[in-house]
Amino acid sequence: MLYLIDGHNLIPFVDGLSLKQMDDEMKLLEVLQDFSRVNRVKIEVFFDGATPGWAGTRSYGNIRAHFVRKGETADDAIRKRLDQIPTGSGVSVVSSDRQVQAEARNHRAAVIPSGEFARNLRWKPSPPPKKKKGSQIELSDDEVNEWLELFGEE
Repeated sequence: MLYLIDGHNLIPFVDGLSLKQMDDEMKLLEVLQDFSRVNRVKIEVFFDGATPGWAGTRSYGNIRAHFVRKGETADDAIRKRLDQIPTGSGVSVVSSDRQVQAEARNHRAAVIPSGEFARNLRWKPSPPPKKKKGSQIELSDDEVNEWLELFGEE
């Protein structure tokens, strides 16, 4: 499964992220790395407005980040990328931009609004099992000796 993501469109929907943060793109990449690893999917994320010298494509694990130079948009870059992928190949496009969504549908790609995708982003490990009432923690002989050395035998 491949996700094409409009990065700056997604950031405002992700808990704890804001477009006002200096490192908003890197923080989003961290969140997407977790999502990619847990779900075993590939992600290409597009950010427009790259500063001079920063435009280009970089890999972060299973994620390819496209930093689109000023004068072009992430929307255009996503459209170009869709043109490179065979129609109906199981790609999902994450954006709330209606033009990007329409282009994705024309390529028979699945469309996921940014807010909906963001709700599934934070991977939370399952909580540890609850201890039964009356259960006791057992210590090894070495652990008991260590406690006795620290606190005395009284």
